[in-house]
Amino acid sequence: MAVSWKGEKMTAKEVVLAFWDAMGTNDFKHASQWLSVAFENYMPQTGELIKGRENFVAVNANYPSNSKWLFTLNSITAEGNNVVTDVSITNGTLTARAITFHTVENSLIAKQREYWPDDYPAPEWRSQWVEARPYS
Repeated sequence: MAVSWKGEKMTAKEVVLAFWDAMGTNDFKHASQWLSVAFENYMPQTGELIKGRENFVAVNANYPSNSKWLFTLNSITAEGNNVVTDVSITNGTLTARAITFHTVENSLIAKQREYWPDDYPAPEWRSQWVEARPYS
C-alpha cells in the first residue's frame, strides 16, 4: 500500500501524480513502482498492450530519444479509483500529448488506456464560426 509522507494511504489521484513525478526523472524503473505487478497499458490507436512492469520499463527505456523527456501535467480529473490525465510530453525535438485513463487498485496503477492525439489542420468550411487557437 502506497502511503503519503504523512503516513496515510494515498488517494488514486495522489498515486497518479506520484507516477507522473517519477516519470519526470526519466528513471522508468523508478516510475514503475507506481504500477501493479499485473499492470496493463492499452493503446487503442495502435492496438498494443503493454503487460507488466518490466515491459513498461523496457518500452520507455528503449524509446529512441537523444535527450531527457519532460512531462507537463495539463489537467487531472479523479473520481474514486479512476483518474484521467492530460499530459504534454517533449524531448526537445518531439512534442506530443497523452490522454491517459488510469485505474488504481490497492494504491497502484493497475490499468492505463492511453490516447496520443495528433494535431491536424482545422477544416476551412467552419472557419466563419470558430477562432484559430492552439490547444492548451
